[in-house]
Amino acid sequence: MASLLRFLGLAASVVSALTIAEINGSKFLSPLNGQNVTNVTGIITAKGSDGIWLRSPTPDRDARTSESVYVFGRTFGANLTVGDAIVVGGRVVEFRSNKDYIYLTEISNPVLERRVSSGNAVNPLVIGKDTAAPPTREFSSLDGGDVFAVPNNVSQISVANPTLDPMKYGLDFWESLSGELVTVRKPKAVSKPSNFGDTWVYGDWKVTGRNGRGGLTMTDKDANPEAIIVGNPLDGSKNPATTKFGDDLEEITGVITYAFGFYRILPRTAIKTIRSATPALPASTKLLSSGKCDGVTFGAYNVENLSPTSAHLPDIASHIVEYLKSPDLIFLQEVQDDNGPTNDAVVTANLTLTTLSNAIAAAGGPQYSFTEVVPVDDRDGGEPGGNIRVAYLYKPSLIRLFKPNSGSSVDANEVLAGPSLKFNPGRIDPTNEAWTASRKPLVAQWEVVGNNGTGAGQFFTVNVHFGSKGGSSSIQGDARPPVNGGVDDRQQQAELTANFVKTILTQDPTARVITAGDFNEFTFVAPLQQYVQISGLKDLDAVVGIQPEERYTYLFDGNAQQLDHMFVSEALVARRGKAKALYEHVHVNTWVGRAAQISDHDPSVARLDVCG
Repeated sequence: MASLLRFLGLAASVVSALTIAEINGSKFLSPLNGQNVTNVTGIITAKGSDGIWLRSPTPDRDARTSESVYVFGRTFGANLTVGDAIVVGGRVVEFRSNKDYIYLTEISNPVLERRVSSGNAVNPLVIGKDTAAPPTREFSSLDGGDVFAVPNNVSQISVANPTLDPMKYGLDFWESLSGELVTVRKPKAVSKPSNFGDTWVYGDWKVTGRNGRGGLTMTDKDANPEAIIVGNPLDGSKNPATTKFGDDLEEITGVITYAFGFYRILPRTAIKTIRSATPALPASTKLLSSGKCDGVTFGAYNVENLSPTSAHLPDIASHIVEYLKSPDLIFLQEVQDDNGPTNDAVVTANLTLTTLSNAIAAAGGPQYSFTEVVPVDDRDGGEPGGNIRVAYLYKPSLIRLFKPNSGSSVDANEVLAGPSLKFNPGRIDPTNEAWTASRKPLVAQWEVVGNNGTGAGQFFTVNVHFGSKGGSSSIQGDARPPVNGGVDDRQQQAELTANFVKTILTQDPTARVITAGDFNEFTFVAPLQQYVQISGLKDLDAVVGIQPEERYTYLFDGNAQQLDHMFVSEALVARRGKAKALYEHVHVNTWVGRAAQISDHDPSVARLDVCG
């Protein structure tokens, strides 16, 4: 199958005595693609299981043209050694294993014309010293200055084939070093290793978005092209599975290539950790409930496919008690039905939520009450049979639903005079096609116990889990800007939810409204930009002044990023005579290794004055 995707072109001429730089050219695709070449001289810098890497002995001093190339031939290098100078012939091809990836220039069907010498010095290029430093902001000239721009996929590298500008664009930088033997000094891990041992790193070069843990946080128009994957070692060993976010690593030397949608370094040997960031786990939150309306605490946690029999349920309970300090009300996402992924007619999560509530009590927390609206079977996406939904846990001694009147899975909630809710709790327009295979927001109106229906201490919540990013393309892929899977659905979902909130605030601009959960999107991308514009809500991260680099709840493809947010109405923002709003993200899952990770999201906790 792979051979079918080798882009051979139509030319059949033979070109002799080319340099490797001339084969690579100054663009992503070789100007000699599809042509047979002979009399190509290079020194072997590395060997892999399927080929060798050659470096030109006569560099051209053009930063756009790599001086190295991969020679693909499973048996070709059997009798050759690193340091050998050889002359080869073969066919220049552009290869990719998937149509969504960038092509890799290589010499295929190689023929050894002669061995010139052996024992030649092979010195790696130190990135940032022997080369420029990687660009820190833009990936490609085809992104129009914003890698998150909508619409996506308006151009492709394989079609436009832009001239490389390695001083400005990250993809161009790594492409200009394709095939080169390089060294990364003082590498730092910015991710946990993938299932294949791939680990994202940066070295001792300038970076942007660096957070306090040493990782790189995605910010507006900046997804950190200066980071690169360290892939499978050339010596056949395996990278460790225990590397953690923020670890300092031993110096890494290897060859740069492109595979599986990303530029990567294939190291000579497996990576090794020198030291890990401390403390190993964050401190527990200091945001404690006052037990009154002037200091109600709110937690938000995507509990990752939680069912009654989930092995991680006791750990989720422990996190809630130990690290979140048992918030008064908790927004939960990814709560599965009572028999988890068993795909049958069971839909209610009563047992799941009861089991979690009991586990929290057993861990030293309160006995929470809970509320949910049961979804239609197999209509809310997620793991087949699991029927994930959003739900609330709350302390009945402090908080209760205001005039409870639960809606059904298909009842569309409405804002009535007051304002109040037709259904409490109820879902937002649940039959709208925007929610196909996605969770529906759960709206509720609450009151603080002891205020006797006076309106003081009343507030509204909207618990969300917008559509997933499934179907996204690699941020280093062919499509530019990259495909942000599900963005059109999230745009509609954001607008529906925002307009519902707007209806509440139109009736009462002083209403206290909190929306929280897994929005599956970044605040600087179109759906959430529209969300705040329409709803009039404020991003609580910005309200309390959390630095952009510290706004993360998730790790993905080398970036610390924030998919989980809390937005509040103006009435909850600090003002004279009102307690200051407080908010933090508790990094119990991003900081730890893969084995200790309980959920793929970090929880968050806020303290708000809902007195009115």
